[in-house]
Amino acid sequence: MRAIRALLFLCLVPGGAWAASRSERETGFGIQVAQKGLWAEARFRFEKALELDPDNASALNNLAVTLEQQGEFERAREAYDKALKLRPTDAYIQQNFDLFKEADAKRNRKAKKKP
Repeated sequence: MRAIRALLFLCLVPGGAWAASRSERETGFGIQVAQKGLWAEARFRFEKALELDPDNASALNNLAVTLEQQGEFERAREAYDKALKLRPTDAYIQQNFDLFKEADAKRNRKAKKKP
């Protein structure tokens, strides 16, 4: 009887809610592997989360951090921009983006100094 109730519950959950939940799980797992320095796996998880829920601002923010770690600065900027459009008042995303812009400006200054 419990199995039938569980199955019925799964059938009654709206598709969007199920996808959002899966997206959040992928994001959470991506954070765990990123904390271990497994950037390729983290990127895979954040991209998977975004396939499931393109409006997942947390996944976009974390993907941006990952892209920055992998040296893909233009794509990182795009991900931060999109995350902030989705959650313009999120201080955490804004802080990450501010740190990114500061580091990016420093990288650009160093690149200009090289002969």
